[in-house]
Amino acid sequence: MLTKNKQFSPASRATSPMSNLGGKKKGKAIKFMALYLKEMLNLRPIVSLSSFFPAPTAMFLCNQTPHSHGTHPSVLLHVQSPLHLTKPVTFQIFINSAMDFFFFFLLLPISSILFSPHWINAQPSPGYYPSFILRPVNFYQGFTNRWGPQHQWVSRDQSSLTIWLDKNSGSGFKSIQAFQNGYFAASIMLQRGYTAGVITAFYLSNNEAHPGFHDEVDMEFLGTKPGEPYTLQTNVYVRGSGDGRIIGREMKFHLWFDPTAAFHNYAILWNHREIIFLVDDVPIRRYPNRSPEMFPLRPMWVYGSIWDASSWATDDGRYRADYRFEPFVAHFTHFVARGCTVAWQPRCRPPASSPSGFGLSWPQHAAMIWAQQRSLVYDYCRDPKRDHSLTPECR
Repeated sequence: MLTKNKQFSPASRATSPMSNLGGKKKGKAIKFMALYLKEMLNLRPIVSLSSFFPAPTAMFLCNQTPHSHGTHPSVLLHVQSPLHLTKPVTFQIFINSAMDFFFFFLLLPISSILFSPHWINAQPSPGYYPSFILRPVNFYQGFTNRWGPQHQWVSRDQSSLTIWLDKNSGSGFKSIQAFQNGYFAASIMLQRGYTAGVITAFYLSNNEAHPGFHDEVDMEFLGTKPGEPYTLQTNVYVRGSGDGRIIGREMKFHLWFDPTAAFHNYAILWNHREIIFLVDDVPIRRYPNRSPEMFPLRPMWVYGSIWDASSWATDDGRYRADYRFEPFVAHFTHFVARGCTVAWQPRCRPPASSPSGFGLSWPQHAAMIWAQQRSLVYDYCRDPKRDHSLTPECR
């Protein structure tokens, strides 16, 4: 089914048009596959303040090609980096059976990673970019100070926020409204150097509405010491944090970039089916709703904060906050809080997690696998010290 050609001739585009395909059914199928290929492989490159990853592009062609058993429709798949960092690779794919259709569709999302320059180290393209689609809000349009106002500074245009921790206090902010679901994001830049014991957090919670029996969805940056990477801890609490029945569902990551060098986008997408954690639009974790007992469904607010968690944040409390290095500073910008509030719930649709609306697309799923294989350093489901009877989703 698959052969590799050394050259791709643009002239073949004129001599072998799609209209020459034999058979109406195969012609329609090839045309549909060609449109699908165009959508899947014409991926938008990821651009951030600190990195640029050129996603693979492709030219495609449908024609009739002589074969040992007759003339068969085929597709030429021409893959090349936009920056021409690697030699182009052309594949000729013969469509002879339903099984060939299956393998062709399977090849497309995989090719978005495998044919990228430096694909092992480069951030893959998820093919879907909610951080570009959803418009940010000014800070005071969507948020307010929660605590430590003297340790918080908002830019004149309200597009960015700086919070800091010293020996006197930390600081935090909170969304004005509670949400039933939504997409919540901020671009964050962390502090270099010694930050052990310090946590910078962006999270959802209803602790003020349900103290001692609340739900929470966390993205927490655990401070570190020079020469060691920050740890991004994701966590989900469901009805029981703080009352002696704490059941954390932690997954920890050492990110594939330096979070102190530039702003990067961190997001939580929450709806009644799933929670998805994203970094620069790359899904790093998906927590599905397997039962109401294991999933947060009550309204939550959006929070951000910086605070002293010396008792556990860095190496289980071995390294504590050292205020000789104060202030500890975190920068936030590009705030997004888009979802269904309690008041608008009956006629509101949550933001889409993928082009299809829910779940992850093939490129998104491939990007998540890449992120976890490269960056995941702890998974509560794989911890032999944990009592997994309390976390049945791990079975």
